[in-house]
Amino acid sequence: MLYFAYGSNLNHHQMKNIRCIGSKYLKTFFLKDYKLLFCHPNKLNKYGYANIVKKKGSKIPGAIWEITEKHEKILDRYEEFPKSYQKEYFYLNGKKIMFYIMNNCFNKKPPKSYIDIIKDGYKNGRGSFKIRGEINIEQTKNKTKHAH
Repeated sequence: MLYFAYGSNLNHHQMKNIRCIGSKYLKTFFLKDYKLLFCHPNKLNKYGYANIVKKKGSKIPGAIWEITEKHEKILDRYEEFPKSYQKEYFYLNGKKIMFYIMNNCFNKKPPKSYIDIIKDGYKNGRGSFKIRGEINIEQTKNKTKHAH
């Protein structure tokens, strides 16, 4: 199966050697009409984690991975599916690609160590990503509710 990663799972070392041993990086990909933000489903949590929300005209850099059903179960546990993240899908060249998204969360600033993992993942994109300054971090006090 195919999986689109946009957060810490962009990091090749983390995906290939720790989280989903045997997964295969296929290519970089920009998901259109989404933007990156950081949030957490628990209002009291100090930090947020990567999430995407629909935004016309925006695009999210990410990576497409080939994973097994076993890898999907590992990712489900890591992403706290279905409690925190839910699964959504898009099609690319007729192939179904899964990604995780939080539909109800509070925008929070991410920890620096988490941003560093994501930045390393962008660098793993073999030059396909250009990091311009800091990763854009949107933070508000309100709960984000995403309708699809």
